[in-house]
Amino acid sequence: MLHVRMLFGGDDRDMDLRVEKVANSKRKQEVKNIYTASFPKEDRMPFGMMLMMSYLWNTEFLSFYDRDTLCGFVYMATIRKLTFVMFFSVAENLRSKGYGSRILDEIQSIHANNKIIVSIEPCNQDADDIEQRLRRKKFYTNNGYEETGYCIKLGGKKQEIIIKNGAFDKREFMLFLMLYSNFTLIPKIRKC
Repeated sequence: MLHVRMLFGGDDRDMDLRVEKVANSKRKQEVKNIYTASFPKEDRMPFGMMLMMSYLWNTEFLSFYDRDTLCGFVYMATIRKLTFVMFFSVAENLRSKGYGSRILDEIQSIHANNKIIVSIEPCNQDADDIEQRLRRKKFYTNNGYEETGYCIKLGGKKQEIIIKNGAFDKREFMLFLMLYSNFTLIPKIRKC
């Protein structure tokens, strides 16, 4: 269990952040509710498939709790020294309270020696939700993630690749995705 001291609006309060495997949780439906509320249908994997994949040696589907309050979840895969965060969300009513940063810290703690990759929607000025995209990118950069200058097309959508804990290696990430997908995915990674 990770024990963190946080400041909330000037008040000191203890936060006990604990991690639980979603597949073993009695609160799967609550995690699914956060997942479906956070990602458009066309961007989501089937929830049941995520649960099944989490039994594989290289996939983790984790939920995070502050005492008994479900704060959020992460779905990620690791091969060798590379971890790819595919889905990550904090419950909508708990956003901007420090939980997202604490969850990223826990991911880093779990995979201390790994490069950690996240893909986000690019911050194109003509995007309808540009403010949201800029906030998301700022959240990650404030938490130590850096631009790579590369983008990938996932599910028909262009995503910007950001990284923490090392330099981005296009070949390494392509091999990661091919291995993870059992060579069913040949990723298109290009300069943004």
